[in-house]
Amino acid sequence: MSKYPRTKKSLGQHFLTDGNIIRKIVDAIPAKPDDCIVEIGPGSGAVTEILLQRFKNVTAIELDQRMVEYLTEEYPDLNVIHKDILEYDWSVYEDQNRPIHVIGNLPYYITSQILFNLFEYRPILSTATLMMQKEVAERIVAEPRNKDYGILSVQSQLMSSPEILFDVSPHVFSPPPNVQSSVIQFTFDKGGLDCSDQHLKTVVRMAFNQRRKKLSNALKRLDAELPVDEFNFDLRAEALAPHMYEKLTARLEQLGTFG
Repeated sequence: MSKYPRTKKSLGQHFLTDGNIIRKIVDAIPAKPDDCIVEIGPGSGAVTEILLQRFKNVTAIELDQRMVEYLTEEYPDLNVIHKDILEYDWSVYEDQNRPIHVIGNLPYYITSQILFNLFEYRPILSTATLMMQKEVAERIVAEPRNKDYGILSVQSQLMSSPEILFDVSPHVFSPPPNVQSSVIQFTFDKGGLDCSDQHLKTVVRMAFNQRRKKLSNALKRLDAELPVDEFNFDLRAEALAPHMYEKLTARLEQLGTFG
């Protein structure tokens, strides 16, 4: 096997080197051999190699041209796509007649952007098994009235069923990151919301961007008559459970708040 290129700090590359952790991650994917597997940022292919041993339909999306060339040479059966994951069009899988499972060790600096991109296409995805900064994973599963509870918590829990599977030490990466990591699995089993994704995002972000204020003040920029007889706007953003944000947004839509 030819030596793979060195990591690029500018791309946030940290490659897994521990075979036991790699197998543990792949073991966690609830997929059958014929299902479609999409790997985000395969890098040097440490996880990819195990995926190819277990699944027949593996696609790898990689931004680094050096890694694309390396993967193409090393794994002739792998479908390698040279693309920025934030520009990738997941709708290409809409006509697939098999479940789509996503896996990836996400660059820490664009984790949230990747997640929101996946949530947008959740109707065509089955699961996403992702490694990310432990701190971010804890925010995703945080419950109301917790300091970690926020925008990511609400949207993740409304649009999927997230579960932290296990933590990962920095020592199993090359080079080691300066943070602890966690593997978290999103199961896209929630179906559609009672409101539009975009309107939900507007309400949730407005509420949490001023999380120290009462909702009545935080949502003032909506420039709308709030249904004060149906919801308690004296609460702060962190007090509302995810389903209440969905309910509130749906009600505001009925009232014509968003035009």
